[in-house]
Amino acid sequence: MLMSQYFVKTLRDDPSEAEVTSHKLLLRAGFVRQLAAGIFINLPLAERSNTKIENIIREEIEAIGGLEMTMPVIHPADIWKETQRWYQIGGEMGRFKDRNNHDMVLAMTHEEVVAFTMRKEIRSYKQLPALIYHIQTKWRDDPRPRAGLIRVREFVMKDSYSLDATPEGLDKQYRNHYRAYFNIAHRCDLPVISVKSDTGMMGGSLAHEFMYLTPIGEDTLMICEKCGLSANRQIAVFSKKENPKEEAKPIEEVATPGATTIEALAKSLDIPAAKTAKVVFKVAAVKEEEEYVDKLVLAIVRGDMEVNETKLVNALEAKALRPAHDEEITAAGTVPGYASPIGLKGVITVVDDIIPAESNLVSGANKEGFHLLNVNYKRDYKADVVADIAMTRDGAACPQCEAPLVSFRGVEVGNIFQLGTRYSDSMDCKFLDKDGQWKPVIMGSYGIGVGRLLACIAEEHNDENGLCWPVSVAPYHLYLISIGEKGKEIAQRVYKELWQEGVEVLFDDRDESPGIKFKDADLIGLPLRLTISDRSLKKGGAELKFRKESGSTIIPIEELIQKIKEEKVRLEEDLAREVKEKTEELED
Repeated sequence: MLMSQYFVKTLRDDPSEAEVTSHKLLLRAGFVRQLAAGIFINLPLAERSNTKIENIIREEIEAIGGLEMTMPVIHPADIWKETQRWYQIGGEMGRFKDRNNHDMVLAMTHEEVVAFTMRKEIRSYKQLPALIYHIQTKWRDDPRPRAGLIRVREFVMKDSYSLDATPEGLDKQYRNHYRAYFNIAHRCDLPVISVKSDTGMMGGSLAHEFMYLTPIGEDTLMICEKCGLSANRQIAVFSKKENPKEEAKPIEEVATPGATTIEALAKSLDIPAAKTAKVVFKVAAVKEEEEYVDKLVLAIVRGDMEVNETKLVNALEAKALRPAHDEEITAAGTVPGYASPIGLKGVITVVDDIIPAESNLVSGANKEGFHLLNVNYKRDYKADVVADIAMTRDGAACPQCEAPLVSFRGVEVGNIFQLGTRYSDSMDCKFLDKDGQWKPVIMGSYGIGVGRLLACIAEEHNDENGLCWPVSVAPYHLYLISIGEKGKEIAQRVYKELWQEGVEVLFDDRDESPGIKFKDADLIGLPLRLTISDRSLKKGGAELKFRKESGSTIIPIEELIQKIKEEKVRLEEDLAREVKEKTEELED
């Protein structure tokens, strides 16, 4: 490409709307432009890098047996109604009606389309296992798009779907994707870790996320640096230490004016927070018969812990969860800040799994200014649900080795799910097994966000002067600068010869000052920079510089093409060697 023909101008200053480094640099370097909140235009430079990322993904997924296809962006709502997700997913789903007044969906993901397709195509166990994938546009109407390409509403994803006859087959495809995802990240020179995660709206029995650790991430990950255990905090568990056992004592009401928080209560009674019961009210949309209805939920954790809303939603199998309003709490017969499960009716009570093991906790008295001493589970009240609903925090004990857990921030670049028969059951996607019995197809779902991956690579590879692309995903291999008439004449010939030899060149042939050209070269961040000028020619040739190095080398013109080819290959081989080493470490 010739810079003189590129219609996009680079920007000298950080755009005011940009929040994070990748967003600033992708805008400044002319890779993307924003159309609306969470909606971006990929300009030619970004399109070239995205294509390279997509091709890396294709190679790795096809290496484990994937067959590429294309599924529509627009879906009839009927198939989403079959799986109930039409009713379960809130405002993030893009809903509209076509001209015939039929409900339609903008694709968030494609499990329904896969099940619809396969129930027509698969009839026998002999057609399984199968693995299909596509790279397609998605829409999720995120209420808070942010950080450029990190959190958007319209995006391109690779999603693959495994189809198996047995749970063992699903396990194998899941492991294959697990390794393939690390290969993809390593080939993009992006460090990632895998963590267990919530299955969320996807459903299923098991899920992992592939996370790029960065302070700009919105996900919190809990990691044990001793044994390597890792999980998204949404589902992370920890070892809970019980208070010393005590004989149950009689309930005693005490005055606690103004003690509406655990901190104030513990101080008022001169007891540790761990000897109190923290009551949290929520309103959950839970299923009753064929519809979801709002129910007041009373959740109880020990006073030194916090309620994890994701765990609570999962324990209730709820569609949604929101804080309860004061008037809703009052209507249940209690008082905000002084609530207790004792004697309440018409609420769903959920207690953390450590509560039944505790004795003589302090809880509210359901009247303002008073609490109850010596409240005991079973004797004084019972729960509708007992489950782990406590939030894991920094310093909590690892459930495997008891070492303290540490929190990190991260961005999810990929995810894998064991869906099981969640979709095939609801959509009647079945096959005949060896014994002539109809069985549901066992499914897995595996996604990677292409644009988010690009943004994370940009976030990882940059310096004070601009982007520093890995050779595998750089839009071009080399930034060619010509200065002066003689330099331009030679550069034009070199430009054509390098392309013929497989070196992708961005040629800055503009009538701009050398300073502007050098700044743009650093900003765009291609791996190699070649300058041909009167000055370099007097020194004996062209000046070759690596983007990530400060020094440069003069290469004779007659050796230039071969040298550039060799350096490109060396960069590729260095990255390939790193990928191989990391792959071997993963297998160990």
